[in-house]
Amino acid sequence: MNQASDAPGTTGTAPPSRPGAPPVATPLPVTAPAPRTGPPGTAPRTEAPRTGPPVTPPRTGPDVTPLRTEAPGTAPAPRPTDPDDAERGEGGGFLARAALLTGVLTAAGALLGLLRDQTLAHLFGADRDTDAFLVAWTVPEFASTLLIEDGMALVLVPAFSVALARRTRGTSGPDPVRALVRASLPRLGLALSGIALLLVVMAPALVGALAPGLPDPELAVDCTRLTATCLLSFGLAGYCGAALRAHRSFLAPATIYVAYNVGIITTMLVLGGRWGVRSAAAGVAIGGLLMVLAQLPALWVRVRGSARPAPATGSQRPEDDGTGAGDRAVRLAGGALIASVLLFGVCRQSQVLIERFLGSSLPAGAISHLNYAQKVAQMPMVLSLMLCTVTFPVVARALAEGHTEKARRRVERDLTLAAAVVLIGAAAIVACAPQLVHVLFQRGAFTAADTAATAGVMRVYALGLLGHTLVGALVRTYFSAGRPTWYPLAAMSAGIAATAVLGALAVGPFGVRGIAAANATGITLAAVLLLCGTGPRSVPIHRRRVAAELTKTLVAAGCATGAALLCARWADAALPGVRGAAAAVAAAVLVVAVVFPLTLWPLRADALPRRPARASGPPDVAREPGPPDVTSPRSWTDRAREGGRRTARPPRTPRPVTRKRTDAR
Repeated sequence: MNQASDAPGTTGTAPPSRPGAPPVATPLPVTAPAPRTGPPGTAPRTEAPRTGPPVTPPRTGPDVTPLRTEAPGTAPAPRPTDPDDAERGEGGGFLARAALLTGVLTAAGALLGLLRDQTLAHLFGADRDTDAFLVAWTVPEFASTLLIEDGMALVLVPAFSVALARRTRGTSGPDPVRALVRASLPRLGLALSGIALLLVVMAPALVGALAPGLPDPELAVDCTRLTATCLLSFGLAGYCGAALRAHRSFLAPATIYVAYNVGIITTMLVLGGRWGVRSAAAGVAIGGLLMVLAQLPALWVRVRGSARPAPATGSQRPEDDGTGAGDRAVRLAGGALIASVLLFGVCRQSQVLIERFLGSSLPAGAISHLNYAQKVAQMPMVLSLMLCTVTFPVVARALAEGHTEKARRRVERDLTLAAAVVLIGAAAIVACAPQLVHVLFQRGAFTAADTAATAGVMRVYALGLLGHTLVGALVRTYFSAGRPTWYPLAAMSAGIAATAVLGALAVGPFGVRGIAAANATGITLAAVLLLCGTGPRSVPIHRRRVAAELTKTLVAAGCATGAALLCARWADAALPGVRGAAAAVAAAVLVVAVVFPLTLWPLRADALPRRPARASGPPDVAREPGPPDVTSPRSWTDRAREGGRRTARPPRTPRPVTRKRTDAR
């Protein structure tokens, strides 16, 4: 006898084995028509299978991955990278660990930099000798921005990424990464060596241009010649750091400022008694060498990679034959992009030149007061920009894949959080600036008068911290797509012009505080211009929404500053000496940490932590390899559970339904 059908949604029984047998009741689907009967004794008739209702085609859209159609045994086609996948999946975990490691080591380097400034103030105070060294310090300040930080990273990381992609695909020629190193590193080293040698020869002219009113120009010339060596060492350190980050290696690049500051501090402690402030300049040369040595072993391992290049694949393009790979990668990173990035960096660092130039006409110690105040005031900015540094690859990847909306949300969130972090630090600095300088610097040759002058400058500098943070965060959105743009240079040029004009007008009546006020005004103007210029040139953020969120954080910072200022004064008056200063700093920081979020709460600011939304669909992870099996009803759910990525559900194939007729009695 035939068995009952097991098709889903249908039931049935076998027909009688002989004519005239009593019929057996057969349950049928509700939607099935009444069975047809014929004359007694005739054979039962079978209806043609019904196709049922029309099948809905699979969903399509930007968040649905089409079904795979590759033949079994073939390699799956590469799919575009979703930035959200990188944040939620394995890439997100790796990125979080890299950000944590980089943040910890960067904070350690910043603390050692503060200890370096404390050692300089303790050994040499704030007089004509330190002014001469700080004029020479302009060279490493420029070199670190152009050769280690934004400039070198924005240019070399894409070039090494292309070379690594060619190594992964496989080439029939030499290894692309080694070809890139052979084509670029010797040229870079030769160019930087020539510039450093030229700077050593032209040191007297440079000092005369930077600080024409300096009391002791010969000392500044000696220090400048010692610090000129950092052009080569910083360039090599930036090259190594960019290559290692492209290889997803973040430990060695994060340790460079730790090694740098350790070299300077050790040299000052060992040679300070015999060489004076020249020992600090010699420490810059030694610290730059340590930055290179800290990364060379890791870079050697990464560049060597595999002893043999990967075999060429069938998907290899004709131009990827391995010949001239390094030259093409260098050309990819060259041209207008290099010019726009480097010119923006030079223009931004020109604020330091303006300060040195205007401060050289003031009494001895003015440049030192500017330097100490700036170093302490910029620490909140460094911490706030760490978030933007970590999320910069996410924004760049989103733009490359066409996910403009995701990039916009990420940039708006970064701007709000970075502004909140830097304003918390600015509120604490304004509230307890004299007590903070007292705790950090007032010892040895650094007197109470130096403390008062530095604290006044620090409070004025703090007014421009939000502008510095917004400039650092917004400029990454302009260069995240890897295309050259000249608008950031134009915006920064307007800010520099404002700094120069206002500084020249204010230095006479207000001294160093006028210079700091001009700096804050110029950088704020540049930040406003960069924010207004977002759109076709950058990530198209909602400017009004961002401005509203920034206004909320400014209101909260003002309330926190007022409350912390009162508490700091009360704590400083309650205890004498350095204990009262330390108590005032602790009270100010605690009050700001409490009042700032309490003020933001009724304003419903986006800077407050938000509860993550619960996902409504299957998790987004990579698809499993191999062709899908659409014949089994459980194949889609199994793939969704194992592969996890949201895919278009295959249409269910209707099974034929055979209608059985029973004989009438």
